[in-house]
Amino acid sequence: MKDYAEQIAAFETKRAGLVAANEAIMEKAAEEGATLDAEQKETFDGNEADVKEIDDHLKRLKSLQASAAEKAVPVNGENSKNGSASRDGKIIVKGQEKLEPGIEFARLVKALGMAQGDMSRAVRIANDRYGEDSNAAGTLKRLDLRGSNKLQFEGFEKNNVVAGSTISGTAMADLVLDEGGAFSDFANFLRPQTVLGKFGQGNIPALRRVPFRTALGVQTLAGGGAWVGEGKPKPLTAFNVDKTFLEPLKCANIVVLTEELLAGASYSAETLVRDEMTNALVALIDDSFIDPTNAGSANIEPASIAYGAISIAASGSGDADDIRLDIRNLLQVFVNNNMDGQTPVLVMRTGTALGASFSINALGQAEFPNISMSGGNIMNIPVVTSQAVPSGVVVAVLPSEIYYADDGGFMVDVSREASLQMLDNPTNDTVTPTATSMVSLWQTNSVGFRCERILNWARRRSNAAVYLTGAAWGGATNT
Repeated sequence: MKDYAEQIAAFETKRAGLVAANEAIMEKAAEEGATLDAEQKETFDGNEADVKEIDDHLKRLKSLQASAAEKAVPVNGENSKNGSASRDGKIIVKGQEKLEPGIEFARLVKALGMAQGDMSRAVRIANDRYGEDSNAAGTLKRLDLRGSNKLQFEGFEKNNVVAGSTISGTAMADLVLDEGGAFSDFANFLRPQTVLGKFGQGNIPALRRVPFRTALGVQTLAGGGAWVGEGKPKPLTAFNVDKTFLEPLKCANIVVLTEELLAGASYSAETLVRDEMTNALVALIDDSFIDPTNAGSANIEPASIAYGAISIAASGSGDADDIRLDIRNLLQVFVNNNMDGQTPVLVMRTGTALGASFSINALGQAEFPNISMSGGNIMNIPVVTSQAVPSGVVVAVLPSEIYYADDGGFMVDVSREASLQMLDNPTNDTVTPTATSMVSLWQTNSVGFRCERILNWARRRSNAAVYLTGAAWGGATNT
């Protein structure tokens, strides 16, 4: 027997059709200015009788439906098919659970690591562990169908061989080839963790996005004008605009995990894989972007947006009045340079924001109620917090005056056959390789994961950022 709701819907549809048919009969008679003929009367009366029977039947169905609802018991499954099966005592497999951001990607990484780079085997592992309908399994299947396990693998050094492939035909493909599933899951998890990723989110204005290797104007000197009296010479003015390009620069890290850890089915192991790959890149990107001491390196690393910018010493002991004065001094730089029509953002250390949030007035009320250690706003100015900001530094930036180029994705490669120089400051390179102590991933039952991201930034105008030094807002040491 059909579900009561389905029966009710079917009879209501049938009733509506009968009523519409009778309305059509009456409309036709009206257009002809005549009464119904014998055939029309028979049809009309028959339809009307059927409508009455349907109405009575609907009352009975709705009564039974109400009674059934009172007797209903929960069933397993997420649809009627599974529900019916559960009534018969069959075991119902639960649907894919909702995971934290980045966990889908961590599962994919674990499957690849356990499969030793063999894409087909990784598919089978993902199917067994996470289900055929999981994003990790689906993504691996698509890459396997493309033959992605045959794409080249670059970057790991094996012994002292200059660059090239280190695992024949089984290395993982460039993950940026896939724009959905587990890869976008990781990208969406990674980006908001960085200071860069917070721009354009919520009330934080976005940076000025530009493409790589496109000529960009950087104003270094503004022109001016003057009032001129009758018959007087008009003064000349000068301005200067330099041309710059944002080259695609690469930030990367390598994480080495043991095969025993990757084989662990626990959720904590997946979280560790995700967090290890994320935290290293977050710290690198944030330090480079915001630290005023970062001068950058030509064709390697961009300089900080605050490098070479105007710096201002913080005022007093950091009470509420000092905080207001500090902010006023930062913003005055923008005003003095005719950049006051834009929305500034303050980037500060977590402890600095925390100190400001504890500033209390004489009535015991918070002086700045909208700021916390996770950000917010102060004096209606958006705040971004990060431990990458040096102690005592507060950077004021105009996001629309910062050029930002990003390829929008990231790349991950995996290998268990490479040999690595296990240092955070490796000395080997592809130009002048040197004999160095190397560790074999194969010999130590380990798997190496390399994560890369391509991006760059630059100030559009020299005064697009200004920073405070020695800030101890709230009177606390901002560590």
